[in-house]
Amino acid sequence: MIESLFQLREHGTTVRTECLAGLSTFLAMAYIMFVNPEILSAAGMPRDAVFVATCLAAALGSAVMGLYANYPIAMAPGMGLNAYFAFTVVQGLGYTWQAALGAVFISGCLFILVSLVRIREWIVDAIPRSLKLSISAGIGLFLAIIGMKNAGLIAASPATFVTVGTLTSPGVLLAAAGLLLIVALEARRVTGGIIIGILLVTLVSIVLGLSPLAGVASLPPSLMPTLLQLDLRAALDAGLIAVVLTFFLVELFDATGTLIGVSHRAGLLDKDGKLPRLRRALLADSTAIVAGAAMGTSSTTAYIESAAGTAAGGRTGLTAVVVALLFLAALLFSPLAASVPPYATAPALIYVAILMTRGLAEIDWDDLTEAAPAVICAVAMPFTFSIAHGIGFGFISYAVIKGLSGRYREVSPAVWVIAAVFVAKFGWL
Repeated sequence: MIESLFQLREHGTTVRTECLAGLSTFLAMAYIMFVNPEILSAAGMPRDAVFVATCLAAALGSAVMGLYANYPIAMAPGMGLNAYFAFTVVQGLGYTWQAALGAVFISGCLFILVSLVRIREWIVDAIPRSLKLSISAGIGLFLAIIGMKNAGLIAASPATFVTVGTLTSPGVLLAAAGLLLIVALEARRVTGGIIIGILLVTLVSIVLGLSPLAGVASLPPSLMPTLLQLDLRAALDAGLIAVVLTFFLVELFDATGTLIGVSHRAGLLDKDGKLPRLRRALLADSTAIVAGAAMGTSSTTAYIESAAGTAAGGRTGLTAVVVALLFLAALLFSPLAASVPPYATAPALIYVAILMTRGLAEIDWDDLTEAAPAVICAVAMPFTFSIAHGIGFGFISYAVIKGLSGRYREVSPAVWVIAAVFVAKFGWL
């Protein structure tokens, strides 16, 4: 049954490899179970109910992606989107969290619509090869800055924006040791090297008393305070239309960028650089947005941490299904999941970043009209802390540079349209 569902032999993988890959992805993204409730509680949402909604949205989204689209890509409420939800829409614009959930729900419905009529597929297929490569590399750099921040290797600075962290702190030293161990194990082709690194750093941290063993199991809190609490009438207010469009655009390009980046690194793109079963993948993530909003969380999206699983050998939807099962288990074993400190998963993110940035080597560096937009796209992602912004800068610069160079015929109509949409978003939305 497993073979018929996921075609493991065709993808050159095994059940054991896929399970290890799913565990790798889960451990790399498990932080969302605790970070998302913390952020959304700033919008007045009940923390315990958001914890349950986060786990259920991640489980449902990952299961649909695995079973329906057969991709090793996990889903969960997206970082950045949750901050926009809490600090801009609710605190900044003064809307209720119920109205904000309604805006997320409507953006998800728009997603489903454009996926069914193949508009999203048309957009993704129109992305030039150089930008596809730079999206993969940019996501790698984005992962690197997240991993280095979680490890404490970098810190904020009012003078230089970012600076080196406290290198002698125990967390930094353990993260550095974990990274060196993972790279060495992977170089020796030890199966599950990423898992070993994460678990060993966690174990040492607990033994040294740096992070507590939070417990083993507890009953999950109630979901009722957020279940179906979205306010669609308020979400249709004229002032929230721009919010809906912003959610839609960010969701579109965050999810699309992640799908392309992770799939490229895993070797899942076809010979023409396109994503097989793309429509199914797009419907999976748009459906997860709608379901997540109904349960009580901000936009659910494909997770860049899925690259940790593909680096561990995950190639099919079984990886995503394992992630879904682990998120369901986390409802009962949340204290145990909380025992993995951020600096234990940081080495995995940095290691995956090392692998993903090699996409830049495949760009035609002799053609500046291809190389310059690719670099702009890749570098903008970590420095703006947004995959969507990096993609936007990449599309705009690609169209303008090609046009000013007299090579506008090389730009497809879709690229011109997408570039114009991003100009409108940055300028007016």
